[in-house]
Amino acid sequence: TTTLMHLVNPGERVVLIADVYGGVYRMTSQVYEPKGYLFDYVPAPDFADLAGRLDERTRIVWIESPSNPMLNVVDIRAAADAAHAVGAILVVDNTFATPYLQNPLDLGADVVLHSTTKYLGGHSDVVGGFVATNDHTIAERLYFLQKSLGAVPGPFDSWLVLRGIKTLALRMQRHSENARAIAGWLERQDAVETVLYPGLPGHPGHEIAKRQMRDFGGMISFLAESEEAAVELVARTKLFQLAESLGGVESLIEHPARMTHASTADAPFAAPKNLVRLSVGIESVDDLIADLESALVPAAAHAK
Repeated sequence: TTTLMHLVNPGERVVLIADVYGGVYRMTSQVYEPKGYLFDYVPAPDFADLAGRLDERTRIVWIESPSNPMLNVVDIRAAADAAHAVGAILVVDNTFATPYLQNPLDLGADVVLHSTTKYLGGHSDVVGGFVATNDHTIAERLYFLQKSLGAVPGPFDSWLVLRGIKTLALRMQRHSENARAIAGWLERQDAVETVLYPGLPGHPGHEIAKRQMRDFGGMISFLAESEEAAVELVARTKLFQLAESLGGVESLIEHPARMTHASTADAPFAAPKNLVRLSVGIESVDDLIADLESALVPAAAHAK
């Protein structure tokens, strides 16, 4: 992310999806904005009119699809067309989908980035990231910036990621299978107000996701009845471990407003305080549902 931001100069614009990862927002708002960089945060539904929000100063359109933590879906091909019309490039954070489920470069994106800490590593034992592009000019610039800025992974970290990629296909199949079952179960629970998962037919981005993804991934977010119920729930699960990361073989649960997205608390697009995010692992789906069931009802009752 830091390397990519050096493709932009002060006074130029970057347009981002509004519910961007909290760490990215912290960097753009507290590091780059004070230096004169311009950032606009566009809600996912407004990407249907993205062309009307871009101008000749726009250098990058930056999206996550699905997004973190609201699981919004953006039409990548349409976003690429809008960006290219004003001479901008489209950057897609593909961390949630992985290359196994979605290939943004084939849909017109110019740059794809991944946190290798997540699904590509897959075992919660490495910290890293990578950028891919099919544009030679961008690639040469990024190679130079990488060498100049020092964003070079160590050999053992690289080995850990390569090891993880060997099982990526099998893991993503199981992550997606488990998440589909859990999302359907959550929809039937009285203590859950809304389930955010692109694989559900009622999700506003479901049809787009069907076109550009092979499956819907292992990330689920949902709205509990209140902030108190959400906080109580994440403290009660046993198999779902309370932790911020995601994409490992083990299942994790977190409260974004107080954890991963606390830095967006003062933003208009802050994570809802009653939002719970699940990173669904590869354990027995029956065990995972039983764990949620044992925590969900008592948490809701205690919050009342």
